[in-house]
Amino acid sequence: MRQLLWILNDPPYGTERSYNGLRHATAVAKEAECTVRVFLMADAVGCARRGQQTANGYYNLERMLQVLIRQGAECAACGTCMDARGLGDDDLVTGVHRSTMAELSSWTLEADRVLVF
Repeated sequence: MRQLLWILNDPPYGTERSYNGLRHATAVAKEAECTVRVFLMADAVGCARRGQQTANGYYNLERMLQVLIRQGAECAACGTCMDARGLGDDDLVTGVHRSTMAELSSWTLEADRVLVF
């Protein structure tokens, strides 16, 4: 089974980099025999903030993460980055866990491919 890791760095809104990373991860997660992991760091930890409200017709990264998690992806957010932005564990979407650089290092070494957005 192939393992793929997406590392997202950009904020949830303002650029489309995190949006496109999640779109790509979701498309790949539909493929058989593929493990998908997403690590959110820097401003991308905001992608996992619970309770996002966006205008009708505008993408919502909270919902996109929920779909990805339902597809079996594992999602983590950098704890240091969360702390710097005032995010607590209870602020995260269900299924996203607080993580560390040690876990990111482990995921990177286990991955067949690493994609950085």
